[in-house]
Amino acid sequence: MRLSRYFLPTLKETPSEAKIASHRLMLRAGLVRQESAGIYSWLPLGLKLLKNIERIVREEQDRAGAVEMLMPTIQSAELWRESGRYDAYGKEMLRITDRHNREMLYGPTNEEMLTAIFRSFCKSYKELPKMLYHIQWKFRDEVRPRFGVMRGREFLMKDSYSFDVDEAAARRSYNRMFITYLNTFSRMGLQAVPMRAETGPIGGDLSHEFIILAETGESAVFCHKDLVDMPAPGLDVDFDGDLQPLVDERTALYAATEDVHDEAAFMAVPEDKRLSARGIEVGQVFYFGTKYSEPMRANVSHPDGKERPVHMGSYGVGVSRIAGAIIEANHDDEGIIWPLAVAPFKIGIINLRQGDEQTDAACESAWKALEAAGLEPLYDDTADRAGAKFSRMDLIGLPWQLIIGPRGLKDGLVELKERASGERQNLSLDAALDLLRTVCASS
Repeated sequence: MRLSRYFLPTLKETPSEAKIASHRLMLRAGLVRQESAGIYSWLPLGLKLLKNIERIVREEQDRAGAVEMLMPTIQSAELWRESGRYDAYGKEMLRITDRHNREMLYGPTNEEMLTAIFRSFCKSYKELPKMLYHIQWKFRDEVRPRFGVMRGREFLMKDSYSFDVDEAAARRSYNRMFITYLNTFSRMGLQAVPMRAETGPIGGDLSHEFIILAETGESAVFCHKDLVDMPAPGLDVDFDGDLQPLVDERTALYAATEDVHDEAAFMAVPEDKRLSARGIEVGQVFYFGTKYSEPMRANVSHPDGKERPVHMGSYGVGVSRIAGAIIEANHDDEGIIWPLAVAPFKIGIINLRQGDEQTDAACESAWKALEAAGLEPLYDDTADRAGAKFSRMDLIGLPWQLIIGPRGLKDGLVELKERASGERQNLSLDAALDLLRTVCASS
């Protein structure tokens, strides 16, 4: 993509309403534009980022055996009355009435709707287990939307739902998503720590939040330090095998959000292993048994011929929230530092002298070669000063910068800069392109 044709409205000054790094940088780097409190337009660079995060989430859901579908944003109030949550949910739910005076709502979550879908089609234990998911926009009318996309009112979320014959099977589904989440966040360059958590309006008695440690985190968290550096299980996990030992390894050590924190249990952790910090929630898993299936009569027949309610769980990932969490974990004074797997563009080409015949030719050659390799660089072909181009590339945080100018070309060299380390190399153009193909192709 040529920058001269792209829409990238970067800002030099930090908007006064932005209080944390991710909010500041998302506005300054032209990722989003605020439309009203807690509601954002995702501009082209931000949308590419969002789609990369969504792609990784989708790939890991598919790997775990979940099946994708799509449900509407608007739901009937009647479904929520069946479950008993319509009046209990609170003012965060946006309630609306259509022209026929039918009560509707803008979905904050989808337990009721998917339970209704399931009960329409699945009648026998032989059809279980089932795990379905969708990625959809949701709305919660936060009383104080703040921190940009970290606590917005409209947000993109992946939520999946499991249906099982009994509690033992449902806990196996829970473990499947627990492990899937660890791998999902690891692929994005995030170290997510699973912590016992309050179930809130979703319900049930078993839940874990996946927390990214950050000074700007919205809540206090407490955990054993060894969990912070524990590697993800890896993509070769056998989801048909016994996942309980992998889950036990991560839940045996103390980790809890402030809502369920047990000070006595935390003090039993060796002093040098205790960690009190702030955290950002990027995902949460729930097992809630028959909370929805029983009142909504989502039953299946068992081998003895009797009908019983299915056991359910739900599993959420804040896709748009992750964008902010990644920035909180990966930035410096100059701007964002994107992990390669989620970067909106992996490579930025900087033409140091637009209009110089040799420089233009080298930049065009590099751009076409990288395009042909499927790497889609962002080519800064503008007439801006070199300093402005460097600042913009550092601000938007692309992992690699290929810098081409007449002075280097005189010696047959170009410059390659890695954004994360700041390391610079002088290479021939062919060598630089080979290196970029190698390091970027695997992400």
